[in-house]
Amino acid sequence: MASVDSQPRFGQSVKGLLSDKVGSCSGDVIALTRQVLKGSRSQELLGQAARNMVIQEDTILHSEDSLRKMSIITTHLQYQQEAIQKNVEHSKNLQDQLRHLLK
Repeated sequence: MASVDSQPRFGQSVKGLLSDKVGSCSGDVIALTRQVLKGSRSQELLGQAARNMVIQEDTILHSEDSLRKMSIITTHLQYQQEAIQKNVEHSKNLQDQLRHLLK
């Protein structure tokens, strides 16, 4: 009779162990699902960052081109300023010479 009484207890303990194992596996599946979702979100964020980087790279190249053009314009303006200053000095000399002649 002892074996008859021990069999239901054994069945109960197996059910308990099985239930614990199922609960543990369910927890593991939930953790795995969360990790996969985090990875998916990370991948999405990396893709978005890559797209933003391409857009910024294009903007940087355009800005670099604009700065180069502005540098050329600045150089030309400096040449023009120097030419104007020389002409003003030459004009003053001519005015002085004209005054001297008119005296």
